[in-house]
Amino acid sequence: MYAQRAVLRPDNAPADTTLRAASTKTDTVTKKIKNSGSLTSKVTYAAEDSTIFDMTNNIVFLYGKARVKYEDFEIEADYIRLDQKNNSIFAKGRTNPVNKRYIGKPLVMQGAEPPLSTDSLFFNYKTKKGKSYGVFTDVEGGFLQAQQFKKNQYDEGFFRRGIYSTCNLPHPHFGIHISRGIATDKQIITGPAYLVIEDVPLPLGVPFGFFPKPNKRSGGLLFPTFGEDTRGFFMRDLGYYLGLNDYWDLSTRGTLYSKGSYELGTAARYRKNYKYDGGLNFRFASTKNGVEGTPSYKKPNKDFNLTWSHSQSPLANPGTTFSASVNAGTGSYFQNTGAAGTYNPTEIARNTLSSSISYGKVFANGLFNFSSSLSHSQDIEQQTVFLDLPRFSLNMTTLNPFDSKDRAGEQKWYQRLSVGYSMQGSNSINTKEYKLFKKETLKDFRNGIQHDIPISLSLNILKYFQFNSGMQYSEKWYLQTIRKRLDPVASGFAQVTDTIQGFSRVYDYNLNTGLATKLYGKFNFKKGNLIALRHVMTPSVNFNYRPDFGSDRYGYFRNLQGDTSAIKTRYSIYDNAVFGSPSAGRVAGIGFSFDNNVEAKVKSTADSSKNSVNIPILQSLTFSGNYNFAAENFKLSTIGFSGRTAFFKEKIGINFYGTLDPYSIDKDGYRIDKFALKSGKLARLTNFGLSTDFSFNSNAAKSRNENLNQIDKSKQNLSSKQQEELNAISRDPNAFVDFNIPWNVSAAYSFNYSVNGLQSSISNTLNVFGDFNVTPKWKVQYTSGYDFQANKLSLTQFSIYRDLHCWDLSFRWSPIGTYKFYSVDLRVKASILQDLKLSKRRDAYNNF
Repeated sequence: MYAQRAVLRPDNAPADTTLRAASTKTDTVTKKIKNSGSLTSKVTYAAEDSTIFDMTNNIVFLYGKARVKYEDFEIEADYIRLDQKNNSIFAKGRTNPVNKRYIGKPLVMQGAEPPLSTDSLFFNYKTKKGKSYGVFTDVEGGFLQAQQFKKNQYDEGFFRRGIYSTCNLPHPHFGIHISRGIATDKQIITGPAYLVIEDVPLPLGVPFGFFPKPNKRSGGLLFPTFGEDTRGFFMRDLGYYLGLNDYWDLSTRGTLYSKGSYELGTAARYRKNYKYDGGLNFRFASTKNGVEGTPSYKKPNKDFNLTWSHSQSPLANPGTTFSASVNAGTGSYFQNTGAAGTYNPTEIARNTLSSSISYGKVFANGLFNFSSSLSHSQDIEQQTVFLDLPRFSLNMTTLNPFDSKDRAGEQKWYQRLSVGYSMQGSNSINTKEYKLFKKETLKDFRNGIQHDIPISLSLNILKYFQFNSGMQYSEKWYLQTIRKRLDPVASGFAQVTDTIQGFSRVYDYNLNTGLATKLYGKFNFKKGNLIALRHVMTPSVNFNYRPDFGSDRYGYFRNLQGDTSAIKTRYSIYDNAVFGSPSAGRVAGIGFSFDNNVEAKVKSTADSSKNSVNIPILQSLTFSGNYNFAAENFKLSTIGFSGRTAFFKEKIGINFYGTLDPYSIDKDGYRIDKFALKSGKLARLTNFGLSTDFSFNSNAAKSRNENLNQIDKSKQNLSSKQQEELNAISRDPNAFVDFNIPWNVSAAYSFNYSVNGLQSSISNTLNVFGDFNVTPKWKVQYTSGYDFQANKLSLTQFSIYRDLHCWDLSFRWSPIGTYKFYSVDLRVKASILQDLKLSKRRDAYNNF
């Protein structure tokens, strides 16, 4: 309930604090002024402290969080004088008698315009004319403050002694000082303006300024940057921007070097809300090496790079998806252009490129799921390209053909029988870059279609056992097969492979049945903090059968033509086929696996509400292999094992894997059909690997993930160049500077050991990265690593950051390695003034 109270006093009565103190401060008064002939809407006002009416002059005095609203105009202030006779408002704040701070300043909101804060103002809500003093408001991604601001009935604003800055402090660290200006809904016109940093005016100014504010996109010149690197003096990124329509924009840029090199690029962005968004970027470079007419001169390198990204909103077309992530081009583009002028050592050292364009659709009430993709991967060092154009699949949801929709109760055993279907198709090639666009390369494409029909039955037997049985039928269609022969040459014979074009069908199948259960073990302790150890073992055994598809009756395998040796060399006519070939040799064997889980139960010391806690010792340890009764030799396969565990409250996770060979080797290192157990060894370790990564500060990992999420959300509103910079940040573990995280130490380690006969090899690498705060505003970051096989440090980099509120200062230094460099950057944080920066860089490419 609102309590209303009217107090009469003369119009010239002061804003007496004693009088207001005598009022009940929790009262709120609300009043509506009825329509008069001159107003088109009602004026609504309220105050939390007190309201005083001057009946003689028809004036209302509002105190304490007062507010007045008329149409789309609304104002809040500590003190408001509402002159109902002249349709005018005067508002101001007040000085706190305790700390002498000026509080309760007027806050004006009108329509869709950003809120405007001012020290005091006068406004006529009928004529919509007003004048403000000490204005502060958001404008065009920054903040504008002015000593005086006046608005007329045409919605035009006039201001004097203004400051535009991206710093949100009342006294900004930097700003563009404007003597006077006019702001309308379409343009801003200013008088003389100059830049001031830390209260120091710089000799950078303009006599006047004109800034259009159109309600649609427009075009304009993109100014270049100047400098020098190994290609000579340059004028970089001179271009033009075009706002094509509400959904598309386009920018073209060019770079010229004094030694004859040049670069061209075009970038397009598109976006339709709640539908899709993406960007396309094409860059071309001609790089000259050496001086023409000298022995060191080489023909210019012609390089290009194409990137395309596209994402579709899940709500745009339910059941259908389309996305693209393309990065393709010549492998030498990043090295020859210094990563498009960014001189990013990570990009320059890039050795792979990859792309993927995918489409998916669910249809027939969810029964079928179709997906297709065009993909590409490129090894820059080897200059090889792999293309899959296209790869597609059709998958059917698993069905129970003998089950009934109207079934009541549990399924009978035959109703558990399930049938599935899947189809895959591929058309791929793996070739060298220089061969890719040649006509004869087309015959090197490998293509085929594979159909799979799995049939399975799963039952519970004797309450504790899980019985599984099934059959897998697979059929492949190919458009080419191969034939191999030996042709005589001067040195003897050479093997020749011919490709035979034509449709060919091949099938195979296998049968399997298995049994699995769980065994539980527990060992209790009577003393100490350790209460018990719990061991869960999941053994499984299965029988599998597959015919010998290498038999002549199937026609999949043939003898090498021209081979006169006693033991004929056999080959599959589907060797190197995209979906492979059926296997030769009959399989009738038993497969087995043992999965283990070990936990410790200990007394809780950290949480008094819990008597005990469970600590994982081995989260998984699995052994698997098989024994083939039908094989002539080496009936027992190698034993593979893998596992994972965690330490320090699961902050450090360790994964390991390996292979045990149950057979011995002879003195020359060749595997022989003799169990190692007969020589006193259980098995030979032929491969072992271990990897781990950890962070000693979990808050740092959480902060990085949150920053990555923010980057993904903001990319759609940025230019293609800004998006590329953010993508580079996403890949850099040290790129995020969070002063709220005082320290972080993270590391990643990998180890691999392998044996081939008598030869063994070991590789292990360690990478360390982290940061720490020297002061609340200074942070040091570092990243390094060591390759124990190469016996040298990996890329090592140190960074120092200084938070300057609305600016930041960064120093980066890589003291060793191929890409030694240092850089110093001082820049404004806000993206709208991204070109307001000072940079100094020295590296292998750039001395400017």
